Amino acid sequence: HQLTTRIYLSQKYVHLNFPDGANGAELEYKANTKLNLGAGFTWRALSVNIFYGFSALNTDQEKGATKGLDLQLNLYPRKWAINLNAIFPKGYHLEPKGYASSDPGGYYYRPDIKLNQLSLSAYRVPNKARFSYRAALLQTEWQKRSAGSFLFGGNAYTGSAKGDSALVPKVLQGSFPEAGIEQIRFTGFGPGAGYAYTLVMGGHFFITGSLIANLNLCFTEEKTASGSVKKTDISPTTNYKAAAGYNSSKWNVSANWTGNGIWFAGSAAKKDYFWPVGHYRVVIARRFDVSKKPHQH
Repeated sequence: HQLTTRIYLSQKYVHLNFPDGANGAELEYKANTKLNLGAGFTWRALSVNIFYGFSALNTDQEKGATKGLDLQLNLYPRKWAINLNAIFPKGYHLEPKGYASSDPGGYYYRPDIKLNQLSLSAYRVPNKARFSYRAALLQTEWQKRSAGSFLFGGNAYTGSAKGDSALVPKVLQGSFPEAGIEQIRFTGFGPGAGYAYTLVMGGHFFITGSLIANLNLCFTEEKTASGSVKKTDISPTTNYKAAAGYNSSKWNVSANWTGNGIWFAGSAAKKDYFWPVGHYRVVIARRFDVSKKPHQH
């Protein structure tokens, strides 16, 4: 019976971590994502949000541009939590400033590197009558008492990382066993289980945490200029969510974090590649009664 309206700040992230190189060196490509200001509403099963990355909120251009589709959807129908990712951004940089760069005062930037990911996960929430993802993440419900729920389901995913040349920078190829690899492709699927819990204090203040672990059959292919190497392995993925804030019958002021991480094995190193994606949001929401039918709080 309520129309939920909201304004929010949000920022997504997409990273690709290579297994540690010599002397524990790290190689992590990061997208330069925008901080967005948005507004939207939810009415029954319909949610609409619009946002824009205003230049005043995004003054850091030193890291280079990242462009392309980055669709991260989190859906919460009754007794289910569903996550869908369709991610195709291009343009990544390395941190810190000066690392692998010919300019000590600049970032190593690769406009040619493109990371693609299609993934779908669905998990059953048996205790929907007491535990609410919607209250923590969508602002459309109000959970008044502490409660949690076991979660079970599965996930499937496929993706690739590709550049016009070797993904490891030339100056670092002596430190990483992945030197010479120009493209990585991976596909996996498997079951998962976890737990989610919301601690409610005074009926209004809440802290929510959710973690699901999956064990997947994963197929990886690494391509170089001279050929390719394939590997089949058992690799994990995680799906995580967190939120904290204030909730009532009319207002919700909160911050939340949702994301997932994929590990997949390569042929050149003993450790796995790691690919985390997700987003952060800070939200102020107001609910309005629009139904003429009598109801109970």
